[in-house]
Amino acid sequence: MSVKAFKLVSAVEREVLMGDKNHINIECIECCGKNLYIGTNDCFIYHFLLDEKISTAGKVTFAATKQLHKYLGFKKPVSELKAASALARLLVLCDNTITLVNMLNLEPVPTGARIKGAVTFTLNENPVSGDPFCVEVCIISVKRRTIQMFMVFEDRVQIVKEVVTPEQPCAVAVDGYYLCLALTTQYIILNYNTGTSQDLFPYCSDEKRPIVKRIGRQEFLLAGPGGLGMFATVDGISQRAPVHWSENVIGAALCFPYVVALDEEFITVHSMLDQQQKQTLPFKEGHILQDFEGKVIVATSKCVYILVPLPLEKQIQDLLAGRRVEEALVLAKGARRNIPKEKFQVMYKRILQQAGFIQFAQLQFLEAKELFR
Repeated sequence: MSVKAFKLVSAVEREVLMGDKNHINIECIECCGKNLYIGTNDCFIYHFLLDEKISTAGKVTFAATKQLHKYLGFKKPVSELKAASALARLLVLCDNTITLVNMLNLEPVPTGARIKGAVTFTLNENPVSGDPFCVEVCIISVKRRTIQMFMVFEDRVQIVKEVVTPEQPCAVAVDGYYLCLALTTQYIILNYNTGTSQDLFPYCSDEKRPIVKRIGRQEFLLAGPGGLGMFATVDGISQRAPVHWSENVIGAALCFPYVVALDEEFITVHSMLDQQQKQTLPFKEGHILQDFEGKVIVATSKCVYILVPLPLEKQIQDLLAGRRVEEALVLAKGARRNIPKEKFQVMYKRILQQAGFIQFAQLQFLEAKELFR
C-alpha cells in the first residue's frame, strides 16, 4: 500500500535552460544552498538561483533564476560538478581534468590549479585532515587499478596518497579513511591509511551500473545482485535489511527515513525503517538522481525536478486515516531524529492515543490497552 511521501515539483524547465537549442543535454548537476549548477554536453556550466515558495495552501513551487553561464573551452561534456562551499569553489570534471572555478563568477582560479587524469571523483564528507579550508577529494585515476587522494585548497591541490586496487575500480564513495569501491566483479571496503581491505559481495559491473553511496558515518548504500539495495558498514556488515529495487536502477538517494531509487520508468520510495516500498512515481527518461543537503533532485537530459517531502506528521496522519497503525507507529518512532525532543513527545503521545482508538474500534482490546497505557 502506498504512502504519499514526496511530490515531484518542476525546478528548471527546458526553455529556461536551453531555449530553442535542442542539442543541449544535461550531463550533471550540483546544488549548494540556493545555488544550482548544471553541466551540459556542449561544455557549458549554468548557474541558477533556486527560490522556494510555499503558498498559504501549503503548495511548494520553485523559481529558477539564471545567473550566468560559462564555456569551459573543451569539445567534451562536463561530466561531474561538486561544490566546496567553504572554499567558495566548484570542482569541475571535464576531459579527465578537475578544474577549480569560483562558485560565483565561474572563472578558473588564477593559479590554474587542477587535477589531471581523473575518470570520476568524489568528496570525503567525513574528512580526516581537520583543516576547515581544505576539501579531500578521491579520484579514480586514468592509470589502471589506481585510486588517488588529494587535498584541495582555495588555489592549489596536493596529492596525499595513491592506492592500487585488486581490480579496476568503476565507482567510489569515501568516509574518513574508508573507501567503498565497486570493482569489476565485486564491492570492497578499503582503508587507504592501513591498506587493509574487506570483500563485501560479488557484482558484475559489465552487466549493470554499480551504485556506491555514502549515507551516513561509516555506512554505505550499494546496488547489489538481484535488484537489492544493500547497506554496508566499514566493518563489512549490514545493520539493516536490504530494500527490493528493480534490476535496472540508475541512481539512488537518501532522504531519511526513505531511500529513493530511479530506474528507466519510475522513481520508487522505500522506507529504511521497515524496508517496504511506500510510493511509486512514474518518471520517464530520468538519468540523474542525487540528494544535496537533504534536497532530492531528479533530472532528465532536458529538465530538472525536485522531490519535495511531505511533512512527516502529515504522512503519519494519512497512515492512521487508512488504519495502518503499525506503519504509522514505525514512522513516528523513526521521526524522532528529525523533530525536537519536546515537540516529538507531545506528537508521539497524540499518535499513540489515536492509534489506541483505532485498535479499540477494531475490537483489538489488548493492543488498544497497551497503546493507551
